[in-house]
Amino acid sequence: MDWNHYRFRSLWTLPAPAPVVYRALERIEDYPLWWPQVREVTRLDDTSGIVRIRSLLPIDLRATLRAGRRDAEAGILEVGLSGDIDGWARWTVTRLGPGGSLAHYEQEVDVRKPLLRRLAVPGRPAFRVNHALMMRAGRRGLTTHLEAV
Repeated sequence: MDWNHYRFRSLWTLPAPAPVVYRALERIEDYPLWWPQVREVTRLDDTSGIVRIRSLLPIDLRATLRAGRRDAEAGILEVGLSGDIDGWARWTVTRLGPGGSLAHYEQEVDVRKPLLRRLAVPGRPAFRVNHALMMRAGRRGLTTHLEAV
C-alpha cells in the first residue's frame, strides 16, 4: 500500500438546478467566497491557477490546477493537480428532482509535501478526517451561496 496515495469521493445534494451548480463550480476564483478551507486562488491564465487550501490541521497545501475536461452538457469539470498534491479532481453535476442537483466529487492524488510524506502512516487517519471536514464545510458553503444567488 502506498500511504501517500489518496482517493476521495463525496456526494453533495444541492438546492439548485444542475446548470447553476455547474457554473458556480467552474468559477474556481470564487471558491474562497463560499468555501472557508479554500484560502486563496490565483488565476495564472484561462486554464490554470494556483490554489491554497487549509482545513482543520495547521498545514497549508498549494497546488497548481490545470483545466482538463470541461463539458457543461455532461456536467463534468476536471482538473489536473501538481504541487503539494499531484493527481486529478473531478466534479460531475447531475439533475436531482425538480430544482435540485447532485454534485459528485472525485479526487485521486499522491501527496508530495515532505512533512505530510513523513507523517504518512501515523497521520493518515487524521488526513482523511481533515479532508472529510473540508468537504462538509464546502457543501454547506455552496448551499448557502446558491440560496443567496
